[in-house]
Amino acid sequence: MMEFSIEKIEFCRQQIPNPVALYQIIFFKESAYIDVDLSSYRIAGNTLLFLSPYQQIEYKSDQTIVCDVIFFHGDFYCIEYHKKEVACNGLLFNNIYIQPHVSFEKDLFTELLNIRQRMFDEMEEQQNRSDSVLKAYLQVILALASKEKSNFLLNQKKSTKPIPQEGQKFQKLLDEHFLLERSVKFYADQCHLSAASFSKKIKNQLGMPPTYFVVQRILLEAKKLLHLTQTPIKEISRVLQFEDVHYFSRFFKKNVGVSPTDYRLKVGISIVAK
Repeated sequence: MMEFSIEKIEFCRQQIPNPVALYQIIFFKESAYIDVDLSSYRIAGNTLLFLSPYQQIEYKSDQTIVCDVIFFHGDFYCIEYHKKEVACNGLLFNNIYIQPHVSFEKDLFTELLNIRQRMFDEMEEQQNRSDSVLKAYLQVILALASKEKSNFLLNQKKSTKPIPQEGQKFQKLLDEHFLLERSVKFYADQCHLSAASFSKKIKNQLGMPPTYFVVQRILLEAKKLLHLTQTPIKEISRVLQFEDVHYFSRFFKKNVGVSPTDYRLKVGISIVAK
């Protein structure tokens, strides 16, 4: 299995890249419109996009562009294991509420491109390639991006109006009750709204309807348990309150593209679970 690579990928409107069992860092030098797991974003130039394993990206712009992409497997660099050094899990990756990209000033983006080039040069050293050096470079990119993303979110919180009450309350309620409560009506009732009115408000405030977030929250937990624990899939199904493991497997494959068994096999079980 490929654990680390750097490639140039051509993005065009007619083609949708197949999801892969790898983390991706995509360097956008130019602006673009994309969908990630059906959620739409406008990407500015000098931007990094962060994708977790099996996330689906669709390029929506008319002009074809070529982007540098860093691919890495969790066995090569585990973002959970290194969370003390780089707090990127839940910030750059695996957050269903915030945008998955970070924009940079041109000079800093150029510095990131230079680091990427040094990583590529290191990979070209067939006899003397050092994975430790590659991991160190990767950690620098993740650390700089995490810092920039944290600053962006802090400045955004200071300079704009906070998320309206319904959106904030829904996020809190969903994190507390997603295991047992999956109907829009439950969350609408908690906000003293009809299901239709609640759905409209959440889509306006958070960008997607509540049903999307309910599904993504369950999937996020399922992926965490598959990757970060050695819990049997049948037990994961029970923990996530599915009727049986077959129903869970169908739900997971429909939304991720692979079965829970294949996801665990290809994404792997994290070092933190061993």
